[in-house]
This record gives sequence, C-alpha cells and structure tokens, in this order.
Amino acid sequence: MKIYVKSALLSAFILPGLGQLLKGEKVKGGILIVLVNIFLLIALFLVLQGMGSLLVTAQLSGMVDAERVMEELKGKSPAVRGLMMAFMVLWAYGVADALLHKGKEEENRS
Repeated sequence: MKIYVKSALLSAFILPGLGQLLKGEKVKGGILIVLVNIFLLIALFLVLQGMGSLLVTAQLSGMVDAERVMEELKGKSPAVRGLMMAFMVLWAYGVADALLHKGKEEENRS
C-alpha cells in the first residue's frame, strides 16, 4: 500500500495528524494533533459543564426530564457547534493534506 494512502487512512480514521507524522512532517502532524485534541476537550468540557446542574438535580430527586436536558444543552450549543466545526475543518484538512501533499520521505526518494 502506498504511503499516501496509509497516511490518509490514519488521518481519517485514527487521529488527524498521524498521517503527517508517518510521512515525516513532524511539526505539521504535531500541530494538527494538539489542535484537534484542544478542540475536542473544550467541547467536552462545555457539555459536561452544562450537564453539571442536571446531575445534581438527578441525584437529589432521582430523575430529570428530557426537556430540561435539552434546555441545558441548547445554552452551550453555539460554542460546542463552533468547536465541532473547527474540528471537522481540521479533520478534512488533515486527510486532504495526507492524501495530496508529498511528505519528506517521498521528496527524498525523487
């Protein structure tokens, strides 16, 4: 299997940036990995922050209705959507770059 196919598959299905690391682009791959993880962790933090009051209510009363869950999530929705869109853009860039851009190893062979 060609290295650009392997790198695109790594970036698409495992973690954006791994394909760049496979091709020898350590700085680009490292930056992609760090950015993707930052975006995902911030989105997770925002969702969990919104769910905190619901968890307390559920612990005290024993149940929480679905409408309240949706209301809490809607309050954080624009920020989470923006972070997820940024993640998707980075993911698409990582896959396209891994598939189309020649790595250092391929340039040295030419």
